[in-house]
Amino acid sequence: MAPVEPDPSAGAHATAEVEERQLLKAMSWWDGFMIALANPGFLVAALGGSIAGLGTTGALVLWLISVLLGSFQNNIYAELATMFPEKSGGIAVYAHEAWRRYFSPIGPLATFGYWFAWSTVLSISGLICGTLIAAEFFPSVTFEASGGHFHIDLPVTIAIVMLLLVWMFNARGIRSTVWFSYITGVLLMIPLLVLMLVPYLTGDWQSANMTWEIGNNGGIALALTWLYFMGWSAYGFEACATVAPEYRDTATETPKALRASAAFSVVVYALLPLGLGGTLGTEKVAADKTAIVFYKDALDAIAGNVFGGVLVVCMVAGIVLTMSTATLDGSRALYGIAKDGMTIKWFAYLNKHRVPGRGMALDALMNIFLVVFFGSAIEILAAGNLGYMAAHFFALSGFLLLRKDRPAWPRPIKLSAVWMPIAAILAAANLVFIVCGGFIFADTYGYGLSKTLIGATVLIIALVLYFYRRTVQDRLPMQWRDPGPAVPSQAASAEAG
Repeated sequence: MAPVEPDPSAGAHATAEVEERQLLKAMSWWDGFMIALANPGFLVAALGGSIAGLGTTGALVLWLISVLLGSFQNNIYAELATMFPEKSGGIAVYAHEAWRRYFSPIGPLATFGYWFAWSTVLSISGLICGTLIAAEFFPSVTFEASGGHFHIDLPVTIAIVMLLLVWMFNARGIRSTVWFSYITGVLLMIPLLVLMLVPYLTGDWQSANMTWEIGNNGGIALALTWLYFMGWSAYGFEACATVAPEYRDTATETPKALRASAAFSVVVYALLPLGLGGTLGTEKVAADKTAIVFYKDALDAIAGNVFGGVLVVCMVAGIVLTMSTATLDGSRALYGIAKDGMTIKWFAYLNKHRVPGRGMALDALMNIFLVVFFGSAIEILAAGNLGYMAAHFFALSGFLLLRKDRPAWPRPIKLSAVWMPIAAILAAANLVFIVCGGFIFADTYGYGLSKTLIGATVLIIALVLYFYRRTVQDRLPMQWRDPGPAVPSQAASAEAG
C-alpha cells in the first residue's frame, strides 16, 4: 500500500491554531498610578544618606530639584509611550527605537542597564524592611554568618524571605499585582503622611533642625554626586510606561498615569524630607549607621512607641509595594528587549498567567545574591544606578532623534516645539550627573568607583548577550546600524487608534 502523504493544509491549519501568549490588557491609568505609589518607597532608601551628607535643608533642595527633573522627563515619555504603544519595557525600549539607526548596541546597553537598576530595588527594599523589622521587633536578636564577601544576619534573612514571597505573588498575574499595589500603597502612605504633616501639629518639627551642609562637605561636586544618586529614586515614576501594552486604552491611559504619578511624587519628595528633617535634624539622622532605623525613631518620637510600632508595620508593608513594582517593571523590561531581539530568546516567554515568569525568577535569584554579597541598601543602589541614568540619557536624546528621523510617525500626543530644548537640557544634565557622580567624584563624595564598575560590567554582559542573540540564535550578521521600520506595525497602529 502506498504511504499516506501528509496534508499540507492540515499542517498549516495546526500551526495557525497555536497563538502566542500576549500581555493582558487589564489595567486602567489609575492602576498604573497606584503602582507608582511605590516611588516614595525609593526615597526611603536614600533619604538618610542624603541628609547626613547634605544637611536637612540641602537634602530637601536637591530632592526637589531631582523630582522636578523627573516630572519634566515624564511628560516627554508620554509622547514616546504613545508612539510605541505595543512595546513592553518602557523608556529603554524607546531609546532603542531612536538609536538603532545610529548604533544598534545602544539598545541592549540602555535596556539591560535599566532592567538591572529596577531589579536591584528588590534587594534594596528587602534590606530596608529587614532592618526595620529587626529594629522594631527583634532588637536583642543578633546572629551573623560570614564567609569572604558574603554575609548573613537577621535583616538579610528577612529580606530573602520577602524576596521569595514577592516573587511567588507576582508570578500569578497582573491583576493580583495591581490589587496588592492598592493595599500596600495605602499602607505606605499612612506613615509617610504622619512624617510629612503631623510634626507641625505635635510641635516635634523645629526650624533649628533644618541645616545646610553642602558648602561645608564638598560644594558643587557633592551636589552633582547626589543628583546622580537621587535620579535612581526621583525618576522612578516612569515605571507607568513599562506596562503600556497592558492598559486597556494604551494611547490615552499611559500619559494619564505618567503625569498623575509625577505630580504626586513632587508633593511627597518636597514634604517628606522637610517633615522628617525638621523632626530629627541632621545629627540624629547621620548618627544612624544603617541609614534606615532613624525612621523608627522619628515615628516613635511623633506617635509614641506603641502607635509608632504600628506605623513601622505599615511602612514595611508599603515598602513591599516597591518590591512588587520592581518585579513587575524589571521582568517586563527583560521580556520587551528579548521580543525586540536585544537579548537571548529565553526571556521572551510568558507563563500561563501571561506574565514574564522567567524574568521574575531571574530577578529573585539575582537579588538574593545581592543582599548576601552587599548587605547594604545604598551600596546596591550605587551598583545599579549607572545603567538607569544611562537609560534616561538615551531616552531623552532619543526623543530628539525620533523627532528628526520619524516626523510622520503617528503621535497621539505630540508636545510643542519648546520641549525640544527642554529634552536636550535634561539629557545633558543627566550626562553630567553620570560623569561626575558615577566616575569623577565617586570615591570622594559617593559610594565608590568600584560600585560604578559593577554597573559597567553588567552593561558589558548585555553586549555579549546581544551578540549571541544576533549571531548564534538568530543566525544573522552583526549589524551595527539598523534603519528600523519606516512605518508602525499594524498592531501599533491599532493601539494608537
